[in-house]
Amino acid sequence: MKRISLFFLTALALFSCGGRDAKKDGEVVMYVTRHGKTIFNTMDRVQGWADTPLTPAGVKVAEQLGRGLQDTTFIAVYTSDLGRARETAAIVMDLNKHRLNVPVYETKDLREWYFGSFEGDFNKVAIEASNKVATDRQETGEVTIPEMADNIAASDPEGLAENWQTIQVRVKRAMEQIATACTAKGGGNVLVVCHGLTISSIVQLFDPAQAKPGLHNASVTKIVYKDGIFKVVSFNDMTYVENGAKQKTN
Repeated sequence: MKRISLFFLTALALFSCGGRDAKKDGEVVMYVTRHGKTIFNTMDRVQGWADTPLTPAGVKVAEQLGRGLQDTTFIAVYTSDLGRARETAAIVMDLNKHRLNVPVYETKDLREWYFGSFEGDFNKVAIEASNKVATDRQETGEVTIPEMADNIAASDPEGLAENWQTIQVRVKRAMEQIATACTAKGGGNVLVVCHGLTISSIVQLFDPAQAKPGLHNASVTKIVYKDGIFKVVSFNDMTYVENGAKQKTN
């Protein structure tokens, strides 16, 4: 796999996004997918920058996604530098019919939220702690993605967890750098593999009405970029996985 820091993507745009069937109208179609199920997902533990490998079920759903996307020509792959995202991206692309010479780029900016001292603990511990700092309005169940991040940050006893301001800056930077690099060569389809709350954060930036937590493993959120505008076309879509599962049984 070819890897390089996103810091250099703009300068290397002529090389990173030149692929088969790249769109000539400048439209960049991002297939933003969550990684497959992991050990910590199975154990219901907090998994931000902490990392665990895919379970057999996680590998299976990544394979199903790969079969569902096998005919899609990608001009580039972008992934979080965490192992579960990298593993998912590799599985998906290993099944892609047009995988040869597709560059793969890793970046810390696509990491999951950092949960500070809650990392590795049970999810219920972080949830209970963050609920204690929630406002009356949030306690009615109307918690937004930014509020969720800020509640977790405020409740971390060590003060290490990322707040919304920190999260939105890095995910926006990642999306803009991907869009800029791939627009420079005329656009095309791009596979972006990262994490559930990271994807919810990306959607929060461009279409807050659709932003929710709780994405399915290997789901696809499709985002189209053109002329400086990001548009969320679909969110938490399992159609590609479902189609891939059917192909295996036929």
